[in-house]
Amino acid sequence: MRTDNLDIRNMDCMELMREYPDNHFDLAVVDPPYGIGNFIPQDGRRAGGNFDAVEWNNATPDESYFREVVRVSKEYIIWGANYYNAFSELGGAIVWDKNQHNPKLSRCEIAAESRNKRVAYVSITCNGINGDDGTRIHPCQKPVKLYDWIFANYAEPGMTILDTHMGSGSIAIAAHYAGMHLTACELDEDYFKAACERIDRETRQTTFL
Repeated sequence: MRTDNLDIRNMDCMELMREYPDNHFDLAVVDPPYGIGNFIPQDGRRAGGNFDAVEWNNATPDESYFREVVRVSKEYIIWGANYYNAFSELGGAIVWDKNQHNPKLSRCEIAAESRNKRVAYVSITCNGINGDDGTRIHPCQKPVKLYDWIFANYAEPGMTILDTHMGSGSIAIAAHYAGMHLTACELDEDYFKAACERIDRETRQTTFL
């Protein structure tokens, strides 16, 4: 799937990153699996926010993944950094308060960022749907508004952005409206197709190639 500023692929992220030289991307904003286990099986994997158990969340990426992210990107934001100790002594962290009060779920998520040696805080409600158009197609779907905030605070229009685990496509929708050039991939074919449909629906004025 390609537009003037989106290059979205159904492929393995390691293969994608091997295509690019050192420091190719201005900023990587990535959300790899946290390795915290399966989701509870309900009545359908992709429909209505109910998801079957998945295997991809049983383990975190190995060190080679993080080395590649750092290699191809001038700066980075890595969600779930507390699960893989991805913090850099050169940078700081972002704490996203989801306003989530379910005691079985995390109240916040933490990202490592390589630019500022400080902790930034943002409060954006995670209401169980997460999709700004009322749809949820991925169990770890983040709101478009969160990526809006990231681009407003850590990027400038025209920058090249990398996402290695696109999931629901929220980052692509935000990148489209922020004027970023996004290269992203998603390995799961079902998630990829659903994300492309969502991106098309929410950026309808774009003519796809």
